[in-house]
Amino acid sequence: MAEELAQEALLRLWQRADTYDAGRSTLSTWLFRIARNLHIDRLRRENHWIAVDIEPALDCEEETEAPGFSSAERFAAHADLNERIDRLSAIQARLIRMSYFEAKSHQQIADELGMPLGTVKSSIRRAFQRLQAGVQGDA
Repeated sequence: MAEELAQEALLRLWQRADTYDAGRSTLSTWLFRIARNLHIDRLRRENHWIAVDIEPALDCEEETEAPGFSSAERFAAHADLNERIDRLSAIQARLIRMSYFEAKSHQQIADELGMPLGTVKSSIRRAFQRLQAGVQGDA
């Protein structure tokens, strides 16, 4: 699968070379982005997702968490994030939830909500910046 994705990424690079803008990113960044997007698209097309048992996942999560954080503290942080999302405008909160919690692509969100793709992208970016600014302001 990796070889196929690498080949397709190079093919896309070749086919869309005229759209490359050195002012926006380096060539390696652009190629990485193409490969990453192809990989994500392929994963989303697969129909054989494996159901995961939540209990073992929680045990594993506790082992990998930074020492000193109790489950109550993690819960409080999660609740704080949800509260911050609720303080966003209704559309920004919905876009953040669709993008990050429902793992929908920006194009899927645009299609579902009937919004232009650029509007979806910029609204998500602004919402994320507001969330980030709120977290950094508390630190």
